Order: sequence, then structure tokens, then C-alpha cells
Amino acid sequence: MTRAAATHAAVVLAAGASRRLGRPKQLLTRDGETLLHRAARLVVASGALRTVIVLGARREAMQAALAGLEVESVFNPDWEQGLSSSLRAAARALDDFAGSVLVLGCDQPALDGAHLAALIAGASWSPGACAATAHGDALGIPALLAPALWRQGTGLHGDRGFGATLAQQIPGAVWRLQAPELEWDLDTPADVAVAIERGWIDADTTAIPGV
Repeated sequence: MTRAAATHAAVVLAAGASRRLGRPKQLLTRDGETLLHRAARLVVASGALRTVIVLGARREAMQAALAGLEVESVFNPDWEQGLSSSLRAAARALDDFAGSVLVLGCDQPALDGAHLAALIAGASWSPGACAATAHGDALGIPALLAPALWRQGTGLHGDRGFGATLAQQIPGAVWRLQAPELEWDLDTPADVAVAIERGWIDADTTAIPGV
């Protein structure tokens, strides 16, 4: 992936317990690599100046899955309160960072480096210096947030991310990544079965600790 001059940090949200799935989605594998390690590796490769991984449930197993990567792990003790608590934990960790922030999860198995490169480039062209992924008519992650927008994360509550905030931006302020494959995330066993069929998830992950 071609790198532009790095001006962004990155946040990978990985604190959830995957209760609907029944096993930690972060530890499912693609080509033998856990989805958590893959997401972290991709954002490091994007040229992020800092990479913050927000952990919660199964903290020790998740930390082990990040071996070999130069990332900052942040524990969110309030992870059961929802997505906003992880975003607030990341905002505290990046309190002294003044640049844009790339935000993603680790449950979009089709995600690759080209998606992140497109978001970074798109944000550089957009009037609002933001880029987000189109999910139908809505906007969501992965997304690159301008500094002022990222700081609004400290005011989020409940199981909410930046979707509503992105939707409130003036038309054209947020560059949209059109990537239908990223609309597929992993919430249920049926989702995993489809991802396996499409080659996005390894068929056998039973050997991975914690899965």
C-alpha cells in the first residue's frame, strides 16, 4: 500500500464479548491470522503515528493476539456499557494527539489495506477532512475523523458511535467509501458461515485459544 505523509492516529475497537456469536469474533482467523491482529497490522501499515487498541472482555487473550505489533493497548473497564465507553477510553489515551483519527473494529472480515488507503486519501480531498464507509444510507466505520469531530467522542453515551455525528455534517463534508463488502460484519454464527463461504474467514478456527 502506498503511504502518504502520516498525520493520523488509529483506534481499533476490540472490547466486546461477542455474546450473540457465542465466541470472541476478534480471535477468528483469516489466513491463519486473528482478525484482531489483522486489523491492528493494517492500521500500522497505513502509516498511523500511533495505534491504540481498546480491550475489554478476555483481555489477556486479546493482548496475546497482538504479539509482535507496535501498538498501545488500553483497557476499558466499562466495556459492558457499550461502544461509547470504548471511544471515550481511546479519546483519553489520545488526549495529547492533535491529528485525525482512523477508527475501525475487527469484525469486518473483508477489510484490507486498500480500504484504509482510500479513506485516508478521501479525507484529504473532502471539505470536512473526514471520510467514512457507506452502510446503505448511513455512515460508519472504518472512518477517518477530523480532530474536531474526534473530540466529540468524549460526549458519546450508550452503545453509540460516530454514525449520528457523521450524518449531521453538511452535504459533501464527509467523503464516502463505497465498499459493499464492508457492510458484512460478524454478529451471529450465520454471519461467520457466510464469511467462510466467501473466503473471508478460515473454516477451522478451533485451534485458536479462546475461540
